[in-house]
Amino acid sequence: MNYLRLVLASRSPRRKALLEAIGIEPLVVPSKFDESRFDPSDMSPRELAMALARGKTAAVAREYPDDVVLGADTIVVLDGKMLGKPATPTEAAQMLEHLSGNTHEVYTGIALYEPKSGQVFCDVARTLVTMRHMEPHEIEWYVGTGEPMDKAGGYGIQGKAALFVTGINGDYTGVIGLPLSKFYEILKRAGLLITNFLV
Repeated sequence: MNYLRLVLASRSPRRKALLEAIGIEPLVVPSKFDESRFDPSDMSPRELAMALARGKTAAVAREYPDDVVLGADTIVVLDGKMLGKPATPTEAAQMLEHLSGNTHEVYTGIALYEPKSGQVFCDVARTLVTMRHMEPHEIEWYVGTGEPMDKAGGYGIQGKAALFVTGINGDYTGVIGLPLSKFYEILKRAGLLITNFLV
């Protein structure tokens, strides 16, 4: 069987771990794609997640044109407002205060570059996440762990924030950062087999 290398255009350890969990050891090449070229106010969360994933993938594919390249981007949305990664602990606490007791949306766009055709295949997973009411001391504790700081929306569902999640409607792995079901669908659309990547 023809073995293919998967290049992950992301520095996220969570995305790498998800791929490893299904038997894929990706080459990690963080994308240098400039995300500021898109204005979030001009796009829906779905459009922005897909555009960012596609941009990250295309940037790395230019460096690795003979490999399969996978990129992803996750956006958290509450009441129509997009929440990025908090810049400070104070901002993280504010995000969590807004998420507390509410249901929000998580959009994760993924894009896959297939080298033979030169095509990029894209999709977006949307998941609803409901969080319990969080007391101020709980938010302070959670922010103090440092976990919120590199995550969209200021929380990691696969970590300590699982204590505060009461419901999920959609793809759990999409909330972590890489919807594996969509990844599998895209592989098939690109004419690739999952077994091509298994070590």
